[in-house]
Parts: sequence; structure tokens; C-alpha cells
Amino acid sequence: MALLDGKVIIILGASNSQSMGAATARKCIAEGATVIIAARNEAKVNAVAESLNCVGVTCDITQDADIQALAQTALDRFGHLDAAINFAGVEAGGAIAELDRETILHSANVHLAGTALFIRFMASAMGERGGAIVTTSSQTALLAPPGLAAYAGAKAGADHIVRIAANEYGHSNIRINAIAPGFTPTAMTETYLQVPSIEPAFLKELAMPRLPTAEDIACTAAWLCSDECFITGDILDLSGGQTLNRIPTPAEMMGEG
Repeated sequence: MALLDGKVIIILGASNSQSMGAATARKCIAEGATVIIAARNEAKVNAVAESLNCVGVTCDITQDADIQALAQTALDRFGHLDAAINFAGVEAGGAIAELDRETILHSANVHLAGTALFIRFMASAMGERGGAIVTTSSQTALLAPPGLAAYAGAKAGADHIVRIAANEYGHSNIRINAIAPGFTPTAMTETYLQVPSIEPAFLKELAMPRLPTAEDIACTAAWLCSDECFITGDILDLSGGQTLNRIPTPAEMMGEG
């Protein structure tokens, strides 16, 4: 029997075939799950859904009604929801001396409030059946890289929400965890990887000899959603050992360090 046979799984943040969300959808489908993918861009998510032969839904994580409707889609189409994975995110860079309130609040709206409300509405849809919820943290929330206070601060706050949610929903048989990827080649990072010095700078800080891949993230997310997993309230470091060292400085990334 496949790892996820019979499970209905929602994956938010899958608008590109090279994304962690799309890779996770492919893995979950291969393991027997029925998958609903979602993203803000209707045309993009529908294109990915068509390529995977699964359901595509438009959802903006900053809109409560969208998250509720996404959860309801699983109930309306398939009668239940077993797992939900949130990969939605936005970039938010800048030194604290340069930050404005709008940048901080936008990151918090997506990563902090979005995480809390994703958990709320997905757990509600799971009900007494129980299930698993997986959100996305970041190495920047586990370490302290300069220039990423708005992004990392929101991610770190979301991590603590995950821990609290695991306590609150555990008696309902709902497990809640987060994955903290390292610097991973995806559609979001392909521009950075065009700078020749960036990959070597990250590799220097890893215990393992390569960067993590979207497929690495997908395998972990699928396992976290499976009945083989009894973890809850954890932030899983998926970096190949970066937290044993550090995140390279901007100068090192640009080959100047």
C-alpha cells in the first residue's frame, strides 16, 4: 500500500511546476493521495493542476474567505480533508534601519497571520477525523541573518504558532509541524542562482555536499502527512546541516567575502 492511500491533501503555494508545492503534489499523488493545489494566480495554478491531473483552486492566503473556501473545496469534492500543506510566501528583505511598516506588515500578513489562519480553517475542516497540517518555516528563522528581519521575524513567530497549535489541536488527533528548508533551487531562487558565487557560498556552510532540492522537501512533507508519522509541534531543519554553521553574508554570496 502506498504511503498516502485514500488521503485528501490540500497544498497551497503551487503556481509553478518547479516549486516546492508542485514537487510535493507530485510526491503525494505518487503515494496514492487525492490532491488539491492552490495559489493566488488562477492561470498558473490551473496550468500546474492540469499537468498533474488534480484539482486547482485560486487562494490568496491574506484573504480569510479564500482559505475557508479552499478547505471547503475538499469537503465538497471529496467528503473529507486529511492533510494540508502551506508553502505560500513572499520575499521581504532590507536592513532594520531601512524597513518601513508596510514591508513588515505585509510579511506578517502572509507568513504570521496566514499561517495561523491556515491552521485554523484546515483543522476545522478536518474535524473529528483528525489529520496533519504542515507549514513552511525557514533557515532564516532558525539563524539570524542580517537584512531579513521582516521575513525571518514573521517566520519565527509562525514557528511558535505551530508549537501552540500542536498543543491546542493534539487532542483532536491533528498533528501540526513546520519544515524549515535551506537555500533550495526553485523557481523563486533561480534568479539568485544565476550569480555564480551564491551556490558555493551556501555549500561552504552545509554539512552535506549538495543543496537541498524541492524533492527533498516533498518527501518530508509527504511523510509528515502520513500515518507513519507521530511527530507534532516540531520545526524540521531541511537544510543539509546549515544550522550547524551559518547563513553566508551578502558579501560572501556576491563573491566579495
